[in-house]
Amino acid sequence: MGRSQQTFSKIEKEKKKLKKREEKQKKKEERRANSKKGSGFDNMIAYVDENGHLSDTPPDLSKKKKIKAENIEIAIPKKEHVEEDPIKKGRVAFFNESKGYGFIKEQESQEKYFVHVNGLMQEVREGDKVSFELEMGLKGLNAVRVKKQ
Repeated sequence: MGRSQQTFSKIEKEKKKLKKREEKQKKKEERRANSKKGSGFDNMIAYVDENGHLSDTPPDLSKKKKIKAENIEIAIPKKEHVEEDPIKKGRVAFFNESKGYGFIKEQESQEKYFVHVNGLMQEVREGDKVSFELEMGLKGLNAVRVKKQ
C-alpha cells in the first residue's frame, strides 16, 4: 500500500488558510451589515469647533466672532527697510596661497566666509585685518572685493 501524499504540515497549512478565509468572509459580512452607505449627507459632514478640532456636532453660533473685512491682511506685512553697510570687517583666518583660496572671519558675527584669489583687491596673508563685501556663490556667501585695512 502506498503512503498518502499529504503530510501533517500540509494539512495544518490548509486548515489555517481555510480559517483565514472564513474570518475574512465574516468581517466582510459585518462591514456590509454595519454600513452607513446611502444614509444621507448629514452623516458625512464634519464641523470645526472654535479650537480647530473636527467634530460631528455643529458649532455654537453664540461663540462666533465677527471680523471686519478691512482687518484681514492678504499680503505679507511690509518690513521697515534697514540699510545695512555692505562693507564688512574681519580677519583672514586661513589662506592657502598655492591653491588660491581661504577664509575670512567677520568681526561682528564671528562667521567664516570663503574667499577666492579672484575676489582679492590686494595680496593678503593669515592674520591680516581686511574689509570685504559678500556675494552669493554656488555654495553660499563668498567674500569679494577684499582689501587690507
